[in-house]
Amino acid sequence: MTIPNTILTDTHTHIYYHIGTDKMEEQIERCIANNIHRLFLPNVESESIPQVMATVNAYPNMCFPMLGLHPCSVKENYKEELQKIEQAIANTKIYAIGEIGIDLYWDKSTLAWQQDAFRTQINWAKSLGLPIDIHCREAFDEIFEILEEMNDEKLYGIFHCFTGTLEQAHRAINLGFKLGIGGVVTFKKAGLDLVVKELNLQDIVLETDAPYLAPTPYRGKENESSYLIHVAQKVADLQETSIEEIAKITTQNSIDIFGI
Repeated sequence: MTIPNTILTDTHTHIYYHIGTDKMEEQIERCIANNIHRLFLPNVESESIPQVMATVNAYPNMCFPMLGLHPCSVKENYKEELQKIEQAIANTKIYAIGEIGIDLYWDKSTLAWQQDAFRTQINWAKSLGLPIDIHCREAFDEIFEILEEMNDEKLYGIFHCFTGTLEQAHRAINLGFKLGIGGVVTFKKAGLDLVVKELNLQDIVLETDAPYLAPTPYRGKENESSYLIHVAQKVADLQETSIEEIAKITTQNSIDIFGI
């Protein structure tokens, strides 16, 4: 597969929240204007699947679906939710299981359920030969425990919105994961810039997590996939290379992960 060197890939965006609105078309146009032609869409629970698929159907050459149960959506009915999502996966062409993982920022009481849902979905990915897209918030130890327990040649994917230390970065990379670098790399005092400066470009992909975590100069406002250009430029500055080189390598990394 040949991709022009300047094409950027947003490996994690919830742009589908705007499907059916003028805002959706405007954001897609701004992506194209900024050479962002590949968008990977994670759902969060069964109810968001129709939005994801409607967006993919509207922009089939640009938007690619992932399906999974977000850890913040793991509630008492999580097994029922998993069943619905598994059924959708059986009837849909997807490129990853995601976003999945553990989030202990909002609710620590659901940890056991989150761990069970995470393990279940990792097994889906392995059986389907797909990568996983990991959501990790205040849960690196818990995430690594499960990844190391289930580690084999079938386990790979992306640590979405990576904000860990250099040591945690290398631990994730050694387990076969790329690091999803987003708007946080542009935040002063976040410290992620110091980590990214030390990483090999072969180990990262770019993302926005739109509409969340807008990069500087839009910090605090609604994020969108076209703002990936600011993430790419910051990474280029940190790595002392061109944005074209960042686009070339990180898009190829995304192709290696998603297979498209």
